[in-house]
Amino acid sequence: MQLRVGAATDIGRVRAHNEDAYASLSDQGLFVVCDGMGGEEAGEVASQMAIATIVGELHNGSGDVTADPDGFRPRTSRLGAAVRRSNQSIYDAAQKDSKQAGMGTTIVGAWFADDIVSLAHVGDSRAYLWQRGHLEPLTSDHSLVEMQVKAGTLSRESALQHQDQNVLLRALGREPDVDVELNEVPVQAGDYLLLCSDGLTKMVAEPEMSSTIADIRDPQEICEELIAAANRNGGADNVTVVIVEVVGGWWSELIARARRSLRWRR
Repeated sequence: MQLRVGAATDIGRVRAHNEDAYASLSDQGLFVVCDGMGGEEAGEVASQMAIATIVGELHNGSGDVTADPDGFRPRTSRLGAAVRRSNQSIYDAAQKDSKQAGMGTTIVGAWFADDIVSLAHVGDSRAYLWQRGHLEPLTSDHSLVEMQVKAGTLSRESALQHQDQNVLLRALGREPDVDVELNEVPVQAGDYLLLCSDGLTKMVAEPEMSSTIADIRDPQEICEELIAAANRNGGADNVTVVIVEVVGGWWSELIARARRSLRWRR
């Protein structure tokens, strides 16, 4: 399985500095987006610490894990364990430095292998799968408004403008332990995985995300256009986007490029 990758981050039009961080390691099939939070620059510290810990744990790990009671593959369990380790690292650092007290970060991570993507998620950064023209959410926000939407006490439309839309029920670093949501998703040639911070999802509607992928197709150009769209719509937060295209082989890519060329000529 081959991958084509794009990644970009931007401060937006309101924030004083960028607390988002990401890792894009195509040779390892590992991609992570974090959105930090906390006083002064503590959010920036938390998101960068999460990235460094997760990448380090997965690069240096032996690969041996105990059996997962939920039946996940060892690779998925390792990703979850790395995220939990990053939570502990951030929490410990916050306890030692009063300037970093209460710092935390969201995380959405993807690890590709054997046509399966292992996903780990805490907070309201998101993962989507674009497949055959359809954009499917792969994560569900760990937030107060999402809980109310699921309970039927708040509409999806109202949630977008709700005063509590930034209240998270889970984040890395806030408690000594964290519940990491894991998933495994099969992928095939022609699929696109989108990872992003909420600076994108609160500024750009999902139909526009989907049409941007369909129209552009190049992963880096997709990232840049989605960030530009978020800023055109107000840029109220830092925004980070990682796009991973699954490519089947040189012949599949050649056919796909030819089809795209024919579409643009019509």
